[in-house]
Amino acid sequence: MYKSILVPVDIEEDILTQNALRHVEYLAKMSDADVHFLYVLPDAQAFVTAYSFGIKEFENKAVTYAEERIRELIQGVDLPAERMSYTIRFGTPRDEALQQADEMGADLIIVGSHRPSVKTYLLGSNAAGIVRHAKVNVMVIR
Repeated sequence: MYKSILVPVDIEEDILTQNALRHVEYLAKMSDADVHFLYVLPDAQAFVTAYSFGIKEFENKAVTYAEERIRELIQGVDLPAERMSYTIRFGTPRDEALQQADEMGADLIIVGSHRPSVKTYLLGSNAAGIVRHAKVNVMVIR
C-alpha cells in the first residue's frame, strides 16, 4: 500500500505527536513502509536579525536539542530502526514538509493537527497547508 511515509512532527507537542504515532506504527507495519520523521525549526534569521553574532551557535544548539528529542521519539516507535530516519530543517513547516515529501518520494504524509479554531481559520495551520498543497495522500490525525 505505502512504501514511504513522511511524518512531520512538533517535538514540543507530545500529545499531538503521540496520537499521530499510533497511526504511523499501524500503517507502516501493515504496508512494510519506511518512515521518515521531519522536524522544522524556525529560520534562525527571524530570531537574531537584530544581532550580528551568535546565529551559528543558536542554530547548532537548536539542532542538537531537536536531534535529542527526535531520537527519543523514534526510540518509542515500535518499528525496526533501519526502517526509520529523520531530518531536521530550517524554514516553515508546511513548505519544508512538502519539499521533503517530494525529495524522498513519499507516498503518504501523516501529520497531527489541533482542532480548528478562529486563529487557524484566519491564519491557516500547518496541517491545512500541507493538505492543500501536497501532491500525495495526507492523513490528518486529531
